[in-house]
Amino acid sequence: MTDNLEMLLSEALTGLENIQDSGSLQKWESQFLGKNGRLTQMLKGIGKLPPEQRADFGKRANEIKQTLTEAYEQHTEIVRQHELGKALEEGELDVTLPGRPVQRGGLHPSTRILRQIQAIWAEMGFQVYTSRDVEDDDTNFTLLNIPPHHPARDMWDTFYTTQEGVILRTHTSPGQIHAMRDYGGNGTQPIRVILPGMCYRYEQMTARSEIQFNQVEGLAVGRHITMTDLKGTIADFARRLYGEDTKVRYRASHFPFTEPSMEVDVSCTLCGGKGCNVCKYTGWIEIMGCGMVHPVVLQNGGYDPTEWSGFAFGMGPERIAMRKHDIKDIRYFWSGDLRFLEQF
Repeated sequence: MTDNLEMLLSEALTGLENIQDSGSLQKWESQFLGKNGRLTQMLKGIGKLPPEQRADFGKRANEIKQTLTEAYEQHTEIVRQHELGKALEEGELDVTLPGRPVQRGGLHPSTRILRQIQAIWAEMGFQVYTSRDVEDDDTNFTLLNIPPHHPARDMWDTFYTTQEGVILRTHTSPGQIHAMRDYGGNGTQPIRVILPGMCYRYEQMTARSEIQFNQVEGLAVGRHITMTDLKGTIADFARRLYGEDTKVRYRASHFPFTEPSMEVDVSCTLCGGKGCNVCKYTGWIEIMGCGMVHPVVLQNGGYDPTEWSGFAFGMGPERIAMRKHDIKDIRYFWSGDLRFLEQF
């Protein structure tokens, strides 16, 4: 058996010297040192030897294993260098070839429509005011003329936190209070702002509703602002967004923080008002709600409602993008599906 070990050592070292590629080297390692290799098999047969020969055989077998392992590691580096040199010689790099183009990402469709909306309002003299996503109950509801137990609170399914009175804002309207208090100069300065941001509602996710979505709130406060100012401003915005031929209509509605209140529709851009599946064959699509700021809200913002007035509006950018591009499901916006996002 000891003679067999020496023969294996000689055969293995001779075979290793002739190997010049990593594939053959891997086969050599498997043949002699692997779990089912020849040396391993010889070690497994040590129990068949006479007891007085086992110690010497085991010692010599381990010495040979150490020798072959070191030879394998040294030859691995030799083969690596050989293959690298061969690759450099045979695979000459042509530095004149153009590089592979890097695929560029695109803007999210929500970001696109938000930027477009913000640019239009900026042209019309409105500043962007960013308010917080986490609100207190008073600012989100009470200061907007929605006191506790008011039935209008059922319109907003609220995400409550473990801290009493702290919630995720259900709409961007609480930003009106912050804007009036921050920019209003204690009720002495006129303001014109838009308040874009994310809103959160605890409701079932469907093709038309999500638990998170963007809104763009708008607020103008000054002396002698009237409903005519509101209607003219909204009509101008709609024509800038959808085109000069866009028709606008107003429908009476109700929001606790505005009085009077209206819903705004524009003529369908896809069918030109003739009727299609996007406008539900009415020829009109709803784009926002608006109204004159309620005196209670003005007062809570620091203004004297007997001297100051204002209007407010709110729109959903995702809804506008859906109608503009005939998108059927609002859940696409936040699904992360590249097949949808790469279309924009």
